[in-house]
Amino acid sequence: MDRRNLLPIGQFSQAGGLSITALRHYDASGVLVPTFVDPVSGYRYYRRDQVRTAQSIRALRQLDIPVEEVRRLLGGGQEELVAALRAHLWAAERRLEVQRSTVHSLLSRLTEGAEMTHRVTVRQGAAERILVRGATLDNSGLDAFLRAAYQEMYEVAGRGPLALTGPAFVRFHGVCDDENETLVEACLPFWEDGAQPTDLPEGLTVRELPETTLACTEVEGAAAAFPRILGAYDAVADWITRHDFAFAGPVRLVYRRWTGTPDAPDNRMEIAWPIAEPSA
Repeated sequence: MDRRNLLPIGQFSQAGGLSITALRHYDASGVLVPTFVDPVSGYRYYRRDQVRTAQSIRALRQLDIPVEEVRRLLGGGQEELVAALRAHLWAAERRLEVQRSTVHSLLSRLTEGAEMTHRVTVRQGAAERILVRGATLDNSGLDAFLRAAYQEMYEVAGRGPLALTGPAFVRFHGVCDDENETLVEACLPFWEDGAQPTDLPEGLTVRELPETTLACTEVEGAAAAFPRILGAYDAVADWITRHDFAFAGPVRLVYRRWTGTPDAPDNRMEIAWPIAEPSA
């Protein structure tokens, strides 16, 4: 083996920005294998063109991308690597947005109190007959699901034609964010004494919701978009617990005014949580 065009592990470590310990680990895991290993000394040697690979590995690991994923990306070609980096950047920006919103919400609650930014009222929700499309998902799939579900439901309503009795709303049966998935139901209320839907697509159902008391707050514009809207959910939940009510069902997100764009200034959403008097 001609070693004149090879770099010993010490020089390669400095050029690639990876420690000797890390290089041994990446060799064992198949991420960056030396070109030649001296059979007597066990000393590792690398080609000069492997320096750029080492630098890429260092950068990918600095982004907290797991070793196995790094190995897969490096073996998949430049196009796949570029796509993965763009996806990682989007996810990082998303996490930063959520963290920024969370910090601002906490500061507001600590310095002003939730009631200063979210006025909670109580209203009576009428009994309703609704079209329902449900799915179990996290926040990343929420927008696409709701758009498809409501497009389908409005098409069904138009064939009736159904007489709609109120704004569309969503029921969340648990926490739906970037880390948790839950059952989400898109709902569209219609008049029970008018035309009724027929030949429903699979998975689309009709359901009866009973009359219920709702603790509510409204948000507009950017405050109605995720993640800032989470502060409104928290404010209603805090109000319910402080006033000794019981939580009586899935929280609702009501589309009081919706432009189709999540952070449009004309959007107006209502958080409505079913409540009941606590049992003795």
